[in-house]
Amino acid sequence: MSPGQLLKDARNRHGVGQRELAIRAGTTQSAISRIERDRISPSVETLRELLYLLGEDLELGTSKRDWGIDRTLVDERLALTAAQRVDYGIAFAKQAIEISPNVRKEAA
Repeated sequence: MSPGQLLKDARNRHGVGQRELAIRAGTTQSAISRIERDRISPSVETLRELLYLLGEDLELGTSKRDWGIDRTLVDERLALTAAQRVDYGIAFAKQAIEISPNVRKEAA
């Protein structure tokens, strides 16, 4: 959700018009409108202050990113011996070559 949509939703939840919020914030109605239409991106502090004036708090957080790597497969491969890993790599490369449309196939 964009900062503008977040502000607009909060403002509508509280039944406050753009002009009224602008008066509370000491700015113009057009400034509030530009934020809500994502014409300008407010700083986190500005957004926090506007939401505070509406009776809400801005909460920021973080979460661990999913890199799309299956750690169990990595652990399985590392449990193999060096020779087994080489064999696995060669088999994988052969399969990739077989299915690749960009590899010229030699006549057998």
